Amino acid sequence: MSRVDALSDFLTRVRNANLVFHDSTIAPYSEMNSALALILKKQGYVGGVSEIIRDNRKYLKLDLKYTKTRGRYITGLKRISLPGRRIYVKKDAVPRVLMGAGMAIISTPQGLMTDVQARKEGLGGEVICFVW
Repeated sequence: MSRVDALSDFLTRVRNANLVFHDSTIAPYSEMNSALALILKKQGYVGGVSEIIRDNRKYLKLDLKYTKTRGRYITGLKRISLPGRRIYVKKDAVPRVLMGAGMAIISTPQGLMTDVQARKEGLGGEVICFVW
């Protein structure tokens, strides 16, 4: 299976596993995927992130979270910036997702961070995705 866009592949794996209530999902390892997974964990959208090795390749395992009544913590994931159409914002134009109920993940010169962190640091950058 060829993957043109590894980040979109990662988000699609998480979205699909979440839709069918899987307890975990596995995605190929990359620095960007790892940073994104750690942000999702820190913000409480996933339960755990671990690295595993299968067939001499590195993978990320994400443990998805659900409420006691099987409600989802991740109700939506949307890729914003695409390989053929990059979306950049200045520090004054960092988007708010659902009036603050969700989060935007921004790639800044200091790494991936949430929209709240980017506003606090006064940084703009490439809008990677929205999570709500």
